[in-house]
Order: sequence, then structure tokens, then C-alpha cells
Amino acid sequence: MSKKFYQAIALVFGLSWGLALVAKLIGIKYEGSAGLTLAVLYMFMPAISVFILSKFVWKTDVRGWGIQRPINRWFFAGWFWPIILVFATIPVSLLIPGVSFAPGMEGLLAKYATLMPADQIAQMKAQISSFGPLMILIMIGQGMIAGITINAIAAFGEELMWRGFLLKEFKEKGLWKASLIIGSIWGIWHAPLILQGHNYPSHPYIGVLMMVIWCILLTPALIYFTARTRSVITAAVLHGTLNGSAMIAMVWIMGGNDLTVGVTGLAGFITLIVLNVLLFIYDKRSKVKIDQLMKDY
Repeated sequence: MSKKFYQAIALVFGLSWGLALVAKLIGIKYEGSAGLTLAVLYMFMPAISVFILSKFVWKTDVRGWGIQRPINRWFFAGWFWPIILVFATIPVSLLIPGVSFAPGMEGLLAKYATLMPADQIAQMKAQISSFGPLMILIMIGQGMIAGITINAIAAFGEELMWRGFLLKEFKEKGLWKASLIIGSIWGIWHAPLILQGHNYPSHPYIGVLMMVIWCILLTPALIYFTARTRSVITAAVLHGTLNGSAMIAMVWIMGGNDLTVGVTGLAGFITLIVLNVLLFIYDKRSKVKIDQLMKDY
């Protein structure tokens, strides 16, 4: 571990967990507009840390951490990859006992029933019925557009550290070892938000462990597409698109809970493991190995 690594980890955890502590002390909860603002600010702490250290401590150009235009078609593959993940998670969720398929999106309506007034739920139901099968395309389009615009900006706040600076730090270790290290750090960094109800509102304590595992499983794809395009922007778009489309994995699902169904539940874990195995097989058959691309990043 380099001196830069320890400086970066100390600053990002200090700023991020410090922000979460201040928010808790003044009574800000992870709900409503205040909670959303807190989450967005939290997401930018990693990038702010890299900018501060690059300018005032390391005296390096921040663009050296992967800030450049993606160079090839792999960018578009990375942009679409989250859509594959969310749709592949649906049939896996249906394998879990007590989970059933809800073609009328009853699962989505049930989840919002406790958060929205009855008249708005009725309006949502009418909109779903009027769009019919087009609703699927609309949701995909919304997720991908958000993923390459506003969500990508927020995700860049994280990715400049995780798939920018840290990937440069651990690129010599290869895809799988680097994913384990970076994914673990990334997952632990989420802990204050998870304890406040992010992703696992019904199971915040075990949710911390779930998030660490999920981040480890998701990191190989983020590293792979970043190294393939030599740009952290690709990671930001993939990350942002996943944030914008993750709900798709839940809209046709009834039953289960935040630990079992959806992209961040057990079903998502199984799906990510399968996708990682396919990635491993593809890389073995590829002429240009990902480990070499990482070294050139």
C-alpha cells in the first residue's frame, strides 16, 4: 500500500463518515428531500477527496485518474450492461420461496402504497395500464438517459476514487484481487448510509455486510469496462445507469424482502456471480486479457 493510498482512505472516510455523523447529530434522517440531499453530498465526498489531495498534497493533474473520453464501443456495452443485470435478476428472484410474478406491476404499487396517497396510487395504476407493454421500454429509456446524464454526474463523485484513483493503485494485482480490495473498501464506505436505511431499510445492520458483498461482486464489471475504455467516465455511466434502472428488477415481483429480491438482494448476488463467471470465461478466450489492459490504464 502506498502513502497516497493511506492518505486517500483517511480523507475520504473522514469526510464521508464525518458528514454522516454531523447529519445524525442535527437530526437529518435518510428520508425525503433532506435524505436525498445527504446521499448526493455523500456520493461526492470521494471525488472531493481526490481533488483535494491531487491539487494540494500530491501536486498531480486530477485528469490522470482516468478522466478522459471513452475510446471505443465498450463504452456502449458498459452503458447497457446494467439493463442486462436488472432483467436477469427478475427470474432469479422468482426462484426464491414466497416470491411470485406480478404482470400488472402489483409489486411496485404495493411498495409505494405506504409512501403515497391513495389517489396517487390510483393514478399510477392507470398510467401503467394505459402504457401497457410500452412501460418496459419507457423504464429502460428513463434509466439509460438518467444514467448518462444526471446520474452519471453523481456517480462520478464516487467513481473518481474507486475506479479512478484506487484502480490505478491496484491495477497490478489483476481483475479479481483488485475487485476484492476495491469492492471491500467501497462497501464499507457505504456503512453510515446503510445504517440509516439505504438499500436495506428493514435490515440495516446485516445490510452493511450485504452491501460489502454486493460491492465486491459488482466491482469486476466496473473495472472491466473502465479498463476496456481507459476512462473512469465509463464507470460513472454504468454506475449511474444501474442506479436509474435498479427498480426494474422489482416491478414485476411480489413477495420477498430487501435481503432476498432485487439487484441488491440475494437474487442480485446470484445474478452477479453468474455474470462474473461469464466475464471470466470471456476474458480467458479473449486475445487481449483484462489484466494487461488494467496495467495499461
